[in-house]
Amino acid sequence: MSNFNEIGLSNPLLRAISEMGFEETTPIQEKTIPLGLEGRDLIGQAQTGTGKTAAFGIPMIEKLPAERENIKGLVITPTRELAIQVAEELNRIGQFKGVRALPIYGGQDIDRQIRALKNRPQIVVGTPGRLMDHMRRRTIRLQQIEIVVLDEADEMLSMGFVEDIENILQEVPQERQTLLFSATMPKSIQELAKRFMKNPELIGIRAKEMTVPQIEQFYVEVQEKQKFDVLCRMLDIHSPDLAIVFSRTKRRVDELFEALSKRGYSAEGIHGDLTQARRDTVMRHFKEGFTDILVATDVAARGLDISGVTHVYNFDIPQDPESYVHRIGRTGRAGKEGLAITMVTPREIGHLRLIEQVARRRIFRKPLPTVNDALVGQQRITMDKILKTVKEEDIARYKEIAEELLETYDSISLLSAALKLLTKEPNTTPILLTEEAPLRTRQPRRDRFDQPGYHRKRDRNYPPRFPKR
Repeated sequence: MSNFNEIGLSNPLLRAISEMGFEETTPIQEKTIPLGLEGRDLIGQAQTGTGKTAAFGIPMIEKLPAERENIKGLVITPTRELAIQVAEELNRIGQFKGVRALPIYGGQDIDRQIRALKNRPQIVVGTPGRLMDHMRRRTIRLQQIEIVVLDEADEMLSMGFVEDIENILQEVPQERQTLLFSATMPKSIQELAKRFMKNPELIGIRAKEMTVPQIEQFYVEVQEKQKFDVLCRMLDIHSPDLAIVFSRTKRRVDELFEALSKRGYSAEGIHGDLTQARRDTVMRHFKEGFTDILVATDVAARGLDISGVTHVYNFDIPQDPESYVHRIGRTGRAGKEGLAITMVTPREIGHLRLIEQVARRRIFRKPLPTVNDALVGQQRITMDKILKTVKEEDIARYKEIAEELLETYDSISLLSAALKLLTKEPNTTPILLTEEAPLRTRQPRRDRFDQPGYHRKRDRNYPPRFPKR
């Protein structure tokens, strides 16, 4: 993995990437961004959810000018949902450079899209059918395109878009850069690449398989605003000796460990912006047991080697399956058992299924813990501490006081009072964290026949959309 600062990006892009919370590249980004910046054609073979949008979006936005004269970049996607998600991500990457992306898809009023096109976006992200509609109307002209991206190419071809894609690419200047991303590499993709790409570099990324059978893995489905309370309840129930809480961004790490400290937990945070001296101090406190909970980003996940970590909590689901493997691998070391729990919002369930698929491991669902569950957990922990003290500690000096109390009160009342004093009551004081931007997950595809401009079977008398060349 490499840091984005090492790639040679301009300050506007580095600022945007930092604000998005990314600290280092994913495997597909590390290999494709430098080639993309060089202007090379490339084929990226990687699963959805591995950071592909930034892999082509960063070099595209870095290379395109900020001036709004003509459309310079084109991204073709199989579904309207993916077009919207890709455009949102590109707009976040290009926010400080002034490069803007516009989604174009079937099902939305085409007149509204025509009005939006008059604002001259530098990049258009569209589905094949609606792009063809605009090309016929001459509301989108592709003569100035410099970079073309085919996203989820295998999906588009399996949906029957091969002829549409060929027609679109024939209208784009031959002197262009073409980036193709596909989860699989069937023969049809290879033929498409041979026709429309110039000596493309093939980049294949395989997610690492999990080799951590001793780690129990679960997830809880929770609304974003409930995450912090649920995390606190799980900490009260499990009472981990050493736990790592993983979050997606540096800002989130800072907010999270400060909120945990306010609730009375022994927590510190670590991420890439800390000085080396501060990182060393935080790690020393955690290793020596002065701190029970370490809140960290994925950068820390790849650099930590600490024995004794009993629990890993994914406060935010990681953006790619390999990060998930690295995160949970911080527990269950040296043959010991470990527990990993991932907090997933309803819209992220599809991304969790992708992690299961790539990692080849089922992650089971657990019900949300209640306040009463947390109280029961703390009572059990207090009882264990009392029993351990009876067996292992010298309590002779306290027996005289106990005998005096027993002359006035019964033993059950006294023990109940002791348990109440020693038990940590669950704290329900509301603490609000900044909500993270939604993770870009792949939505279920819709049938192309539900979209305007598509035909189940081409009538042989139906005029071709573009003249044969």
